[in-house]
Amino acid sequence: MTQDFSVSDDLRSAMAERIDAFERLPQDGEGLKRAAVTMTVIDDGEGHGAFILTRRTAKMNRHAGQWALPGGRLDPGETPEKAALRELEEEVNLSLPPEAVLGQLDDYPTRSGYLITPVVIWAGETVDLVANPDEVAAIHRIRFCVLFKPGSPEFVSIPESDRPVIRMPIAGTKIHAPTAAVIYQFREVALSGKPTRVAHLEQPVFAWR
Repeated sequence: MTQDFSVSDDLRSAMAERIDAFERLPQDGEGLKRAAVTMTVIDDGEGHGAFILTRRTAKMNRHAGQWALPGGRLDPGETPEKAALRELEEEVNLSLPPEAVLGQLDDYPTRSGYLITPVVIWAGETVDLVANPDEVAAIHRIRFCVLFKPGSPEFVSIPESDRPVIRMPIAGTKIHAPTAAVIYQFREVALSGKPTRVAHLEQPVFAWR
């Protein structure tokens, strides 16, 4: 398959069709806090398809300094789509209408007590992004082609679990689950049209808190 994911109406239509055809697996999330994250499709500045990845500030109470997709907890009565759009605006100053939502991927339960719903959102052509200094230390636009490099993803074993730990080599580092699991399923479903599941993929021990 081609790795030239140019931002265009054709790309948006193809991604929307693949996500719509995907039989998403929701989970009831009993005992878990609900959250949403965004896989935001955006121009990398040169016409190439990319997604937004952030680095959390060192002063955050939870997961300080970690790589993350824009997102956060659902407010009472809020849908994952509304939460994703709200968090996108709060974290990177990107305001988009409900029509920008292309769909959802599988719910992912985390070791730290959350049930994450990934929401795929289309931002399209180049827009300015501004980091919220209280939450975001840096904003990165990661080209889709990076996700298809040989050796990506990586699966490793740990003594604490019989489930494989997933890692995605991105931006000169290793991105771990839950973020890596969401990115990997996005690659498989939205970019490749494959019904790949990820809820069984493990997180590293440092993310269990």
